[in-house]
Amino acid sequence: MTAIVSSLAEVALIAIDLYIWILIASAILSWLIAFNVVNTRNQFVASIAEFLWRVTEPALRPIRRMMPNLGGIDISPVILILLLIFLQRVIIRLVF
Repeated sequence: MTAIVSSLAEVALIAIDLYIWILIASAILSWLIAFNVVNTRNQFVASIAEFLWRVTEPALRPIRRMMPNLGGIDISPVILILLLIFLQRVIIRLVF
């Protein structure tokens, strides 16, 4: 039984790691688009940006709603990454 729980915890930790990297990629791509380094008229760039937005926006939207207006600065990805790291630490402490 502990092998099953341990395996599920490993899969959850890997999924959280992957989602953190997706959040980082989304933030970097949004900066590149904002500073006109990449062009969204390119179909490949547009499809990647659309995928990253669809994957990250459902998790970031509630955080953005709760945060006060900080001008043009969006720190919701940082807050979500910190929450995910906290969740990883909790899983590690409970299972291992």
